[in-house]
Amino acid sequence: MHDLSQFTHADVRWAAQNMPLLLDTDLTPLKGLRIAICLHIEPKTAVLCALLVEAGAEVWLTGSPGTTRQDVADWLTTLGVHVHAAADDDAPRIKAVLTSDPQLVLDNGADLIRALLDSGLPSEFRGGTEETTTGALLLRQRSEPPPFPVIVINDSPLKLLVENRWGVGQSVVQGFMNATNKMIPGTRATVAGYGPCGRGVAQTLRQLGARVSVADQDPYRRLEAALDGHQVGRLDTLLADTDLLFLATGHPDVVSDEGIAALPDNAVIAGVGHCPWELDLQRLGPPTPATGAGSARQTADHETYIQPDGRRITVLAKTRMINLVSAGGNPIEAMDLGLTLQARSLALVATGRAAPGVQAVPLDLDREIAETFAATLELS
Repeated sequence: MHDLSQFTHADVRWAAQNMPLLLDTDLTPLKGLRIAICLHIEPKTAVLCALLVEAGAEVWLTGSPGTTRQDVADWLTTLGVHVHAAADDDAPRIKAVLTSDPQLVLDNGADLIRALLDSGLPSEFRGGTEETTTGALLLRQRSEPPPFPVIVINDSPLKLLVENRWGVGQSVVQGFMNATNKMIPGTRATVAGYGPCGRGVAQTLRQLGARVSVADQDPYRRLEAALDGHQVGRLDTLLADTDLLFLATGHPDVVSDEGIAALPDNAVIAGVGHCPWELDLQRLGPPTPATGAGSARQTADHETYIQPDGRRITVLAKTRMINLVSAGGNPIEAMDLGLTLQARSLALVATGRAAPGVQAVPLDLDREIAETFAATLELS
């Protein structure tokens, strides 16, 4: 059993004692290496950073906008982690962590990797991992593939199933309820995008009694949504009967002017994906004084825009990931799985066992971790 005495932060310790996969991961291949990390700074990722430091790695960390827990960031600095992040950051501090001349990167949205490709690689650079599908798409769209290995964690069938579908589904709806105190049963909810994350959100909403509609451009996903029992249609058409809109496509500018015009009074919009770009907030009109049409009234987690015709449209956390802004992020067990995939994939890169280019987690590794995770859920 792993000694938990180093986890002196209460929330980090609680996370650690529920992360057996990560605690059992051999991190010795990362000893002595400089690792630049861009991740949401909260208790589960703090467990990974603490274990890397314990293994002898030098960790440089920045966080995604609007999701840093300042108390966790402060605690990590006491362990020797070079933290370059604050709760009110508008962007990750990429340049700061890259001054370390990293040998490895653990990325979230490909910010670190793209910066290295554009500015030049450190002499000892070996490669890294990328957490998100959004980051993988950005890397695969480049004119030339990276000349080093990048293992995409979201390409893992195991992660798509456990963390994206079951974990995100739970945490997004939990974040929505925390931010709004609204009732789910009986509401009309629309999910834009029926990938693993959107599927999980739709499933959770339906289990809680919402009437769920789904929009997706992919015919296979539309068919799957229909067979799962959801109403399916074009987004602009569905929005007229939408109380709650969850954006899970991963693509920019999904909500059109026509879609905004179709939304009923008091509709609420929440973001699921990594980038807050699926709704251009300027489409809702510029904020004006609170007494005039088109005004925006703000609380801690949301803004309510008054449209010229008087309709109220509320946007939660500027469509940033509502599960991190207004809840504790994905469940501990799901993050245990995802961060274990990260750590073990990073070890493959560190030891030269991954070929150059953007690639999925090796299937044999994915299956091995799946077997271990399944064993924790099975009756003896």
